Amino acid sequence: MKITAAVLERQGASEPFADSQPVRVQQLELDQPGPTELLVRITAAGVCHSDLSRVQGARECAVPMALGHEGAGIVEAVGSSVTAFSVGDQVTCIFMPRCGECENCQSAQWRLCSRGLQANATGEMLAGGRRLHRSSGPVDHHGGASVFATHAVVDQASVFKVPHEVPSEVAALLGCAVLTGGGAVLNSGRLSEGETVAIVGMGGVGLAAGLVAKAVGAEKVVAVDQLASKLEKAREICADETYTPAQALEVGVRADLVVECVGHPAAFQTAYSLLDTAGRLVTIGLPKPGVTAPLDLLDLVTQARSITGSYMGSGLPGQDIDRYVQLYLDGRLPIDRLISSELPLSEINAAMDRLKEGHVIRQIVRP
Repeated sequence: MKITAAVLERQGASEPFADSQPVRVQQLELDQPGPTELLVRITAAGVCHSDLSRVQGARECAVPMALGHEGAGIVEAVGSSVTAFSVGDQVTCIFMPRCGECENCQSAQWRLCSRGLQANATGEMLAGGRRLHRSSGPVDHHGGASVFATHAVVDQASVFKVPHEVPSEVAALLGCAVLTGGGAVLNSGRLSEGETVAIVGMGGVGLAAGLVAKAVGAEKVVAVDQLASKLEKAREICADETYTPAQALEVGVRADLVVECVGHPAAFQTAYSLLDTAGRLVTIGLPKPGVTAPLDLLDLVTQARSITGSYMGSGLPGQDIDRYVQLYLDGRLPIDRLISSELPLSEINAAMDRLKEGHVIRQIVRP
């Protein structure tokens, strides 16, 4: 079938992207779903910093690639082996499928699915191959999703049901921003009720982490960011206190749990300095390959601090998403506060510019 999709044609184009147009909205041919796959009509997709990183070239990928990894939609067809989904279901996508069968998925410790890693690295589907084509050849998938499009074929291991009571724009954010930020707080950070949480980097993931922390009983949420506009947004959404990095160090902020969402050495060092004795630092920001940060090892030991990385929430996505859905339906997790604006697919390059400038949190694409 013919669909309309946003395709990244080249990385590292000159800015603003609204002028250089590295992403081109065009018609593609989409195959019918394979035995383990679903055809989904995309109803909402979030513009995430990981999308921007692809456009900028900070995260290398092959092109052409149909972008978009955070989205929701309605199932329109299912493959012959699919039994857990039906036509008409609302689903949210995750950007790293979990096959449930490989050694990593079967491990007692959380690990990324080895098959999912391989598929994402090659721009293919979990079952192998590509479902997107144009006259010049195949087009790579983005995280097995490619949701900046009118329709997508996704593997059953890449989607989870979301009740229709949840608006599509909220459902879209469950699979990336909320899954990643919330999992850093609950799974990796092991937040206990009454603890203080500090979050460094108040983009969509950082704000989602703050929302989840408040929903599950954090005593105080402290927001740290260099941009006054993001600190103002944090005060509106989830933060009890807000500081620039310099202010946080000056007043001596200390937290039981610190979540670093930037992926920059300076942000990592700021986050570490905010740890209380026996505090836990969870870092989820994605730096460029090879980036390092200095660390006082004696302080790490004598203060009994701990550091851990977290990716895609470091949990079981289905269980986590179900929990966030219930918190949302109970009125305790106002995910919709993360949404800055909605836009058509034709404005995707301008959306990347707005995200880079730091003026928005989550823009919702309506294909």
